[in-house]
Amino acid sequence: MANFILSAFADEAGGGLLDQIEALKANGITHIEPRGLDEGNISSFTSAQAKKVKEVLDANGIGVSSIGSYFGKIGIKDDFKPHFEEFKQCVENACILGTKNIRMFSFYMPEGEDPAVYKDEVFERLEKMADYARKSDIWCCHENEKGIYGDIDDRCLQILTAFEGRIKGIFDPANFIQCHVEILPAYEKLKDYIEYMHVKDCRMADGFVVPCGKGDGHIAELLRRFREKDGDRFLTLEPHLKVFAGLENLELTGGKESVKEEFEYPTNRDAFNAACDALHAILDEAAG
Repeated sequence: MANFILSAFADEAGGGLLDQIEALKANGITHIEPRGLDEGNISSFTSAQAKKVKEVLDANGIGVSSIGSYFGKIGIKDDFKPHFEEFKQCVENACILGTKNIRMFSFYMPEGEDPAVYKDEVFERLEKMADYARKSDIWCCHENEKGIYGDIDDRCLQILTAFEGRIKGIFDPANFIQCHVEILPAYEKLKDYIEYMHVKDCRMADGFVVPCGKGDGHIAELLRRFREKDGDRFLTLEPHLKVFAGLENLELTGGKESVKEEFEYPTNRDAFNAACDALHAILDEAAG
């Protein structure tokens, strides 16, 4: 049975690294998947910057579950060479930060074109990244993302079977929903290859991201099934909840604010806290 360890994209709480750490601690989360930090995106950090981040995290008792990189999030027709050179630095940073995982993607497809046309180029690029990372005992972890080659379950399976032992999978239910993929069949198809999970829910009808348990992601059942795996398994909260900046300016009509969407929040921190509350509640439900 898996031991779940909670992590989060804490940049969604707003602020710099210390603000993110405070948000994690306040919500009972022990790890971070760093992405946007004080100096910018973690993917472009130097070794010296990564070492400073490590010092701050260690001083506050926060671990790193994975690097929330943007690698593989360029067009398949874009120049891969400079992208790959940046990736090499990210592998070094993963080692510095004490994680074995780098979140990555399988390249955006040209709109309206058949992804199959680009399979060979996608796999050639993935192979270079995966092989380079494994030399340092780092895993590339592929996330299903709308618009990339591996945006649906069948193409994720192609990648994960072809690169078994070199690339592991991240299961993001909300991203699958936005691609009109049914969640539980997709999990059963991919479960043998999933290393960790993003906790993010979404409505199939309109693609709107909502707190986990409020959408069509079958999150409680997903967690029950994911718990059947062995070892430590990260659950990384990725809120993506909508912040309605104009909330404070709304006029009251009939005693009710004219809010278009139920799940909108006045600040980034409010949205992050709401997502954390939903995560803890769904964990209790899954354990029941």
